[in-house]
Amino acid sequence: MSDGKRIGKRAQKAQETRRRIVAAALELFVRDGYGATNLQDVADRAGVAVQTIYFVFGNKRALLKELVEVTIAGDDEPTATMDRPWYVNALAARSAPEMLRAYVTGTTSVLERVAPIGRMLEAAGASDPEVAALWPRGADPRYAVQERAAKALVGKPGARPGLPAEEAADLLYGLLSPELYLLFVHERGWPRERWEQWAGRTLHAQLCSQGAVEGPGR
Repeated sequence: MSDGKRIGKRAQKAQETRRRIVAAALELFVRDGYGATNLQDVADRAGVAVQTIYFVFGNKRALLKELVEVTIAGDDEPTATMDRPWYVNALAARSAPEMLRAYVTGTTSVLERVAPIGRMLEAAGASDPEVAALWPRGADPRYAVQERAAKALVGKPGARPGLPAEEAADLLYGLLSPELYLLFVHERGWPRERWEQWAGRTLHAQLCSQGAVEGPGR
């Protein structure tokens, strides 16, 4: 076997191990809580030695940070949300209603993955100041994502006349929040499709001009 193939197989095995550890941590942190789960628990669940977790991630907080990033993205590719195809394509839509429809669909897929870890993260941050410091106040990456989307939306045909980008960003940030998704889908039992349609209609009414067509499926 060539050196290149050996290196490739080792890298693939290392990536698979990393994914197993993240998946085990996600399951245990959500089920038992971040504070109640130790790295030995994660190692046992992932089928690795605890030293492997320390070697790969360094510490429990770094593992949590990667877990959150992978959950938001849906994979472990090092691509930021604002560079993801669904996001880029939504913002490239020709009109505000068309953009909003694609954007709500894409964001709902993210919320479906992220919402279950929200409460765990809140509890982890409350019990460990160093966890809270991983996402400093005033530097909310979720708001930055919504702000860029809002700036794109207000400049498109079909946007509500005179709509400030800041107001549009606040509405996207509030209505497409993990907390609201949890309330309707997890607590009230709405199917994903119902949530997506409701969020789309509500945002359309707030962000688009009267008479602007929402698009098929609404």
